[in-house]
Amino acid sequence: MSVPESWTRIERWMRQNTPPSAALLGPPGAPEAIAAAEAQLGFALPDELVASLRRHDGLTRWGNVLPEAAPLSVRGIVEQYEIRMDIAPDIDGFTVHHPNTEPWWDERWVPFGDGDSLLQIIDLRPGPGHGRLGLAPTSDSADFANGWTSLGTYLTAVADALETGGPVGEWHPYLIAGDTLWWGLGGETEINGEPLRRQWDQQRTHGE
Repeated sequence: MSVPESWTRIERWMRQNTPPSAALLGPPGAPEAIAAAEAQLGFALPDELVASLRRHDGLTRWGNVLPEAAPLSVRGIVEQYEIRMDIAPDIDGFTVHHPNTEPWWDERWVPFGDGDSLLQIIDLRPGPGHGRLGLAPTSDSADFANGWTSLGTYLTAVADALETGGPVGEWHPYLIAGDTLWWGLGGETEINGEPLRRQWDQQRTHGE
């Protein structure tokens, strides 16, 4: 399923079930802003990322709307990339240190999401892993072991989970006070004292 098709499903579910979270989705990214970002970065952004940015230029403010990290805006992508590129030489961050299989950073990784203590990244290195998603923590080497083969695959999994209540990796969708979307681990019942609701389970019970 394409990135726009997955976003259509995500948006539809959020409008129907969690309007406060739907309102956090940013407006479409301007083509000229995307072109300016590519010029500043010195390379073209991958097609799937451009398609996602043309749908939503990040969020209007932080929200737990996607399971692994909050989607970045065009400006946020450039900022996070430049921060990593600035820091990496000072900490030998481009080098793979045993027993790790990935460096702390690579110039061919593009941030997609910001998870506070990590970035969700798209791998643009040539080879069989081109286009896959992984995680780049601030305090450890990057990890693609539990990533996704593409941004499109990831967003399709998110759409499937929202519609069925299933997981995205280890993350499950919940609703908290005010019908706000929250992604948490399976079996969790509260976050910061707020009860986590599973309306999908209630719908199945009522349908039996």
